[in-house]
Amino acid sequence: MHVATVESTTLATVAYDESRKLLQLEFCSQAVYLYFGVPSAVHQALLGAPSKGRYFNQSIRGHFPYRLVRILEAVPRDAEMPAGHDH
Repeated sequence: MHVATVESTTLATVAYDESRKLLQLEFCSQAVYLYFGVPSAVHQALLGAPSKGRYFNQSIRGHFPYRLVRILEAVPRDAEMPAGHDH
């Protein structure tokens, strides 16, 4: 799966597996979603869109089955590692 960093206020990275028609989107919130059955043309159009967020909302959201695969919670800077854990 090739991962591309994109310039967008909505998306951070876009990855695509053409053989499985699988689109992976990492949002600026750091949530990562997989979208299934996405044609290559949709992936290419997303990469070429002047507004990635607008294209996502118009052509991907609500059009393909998806699954949340990761969401990172904000960790305070002063959070300490629990005792007994090595780096």
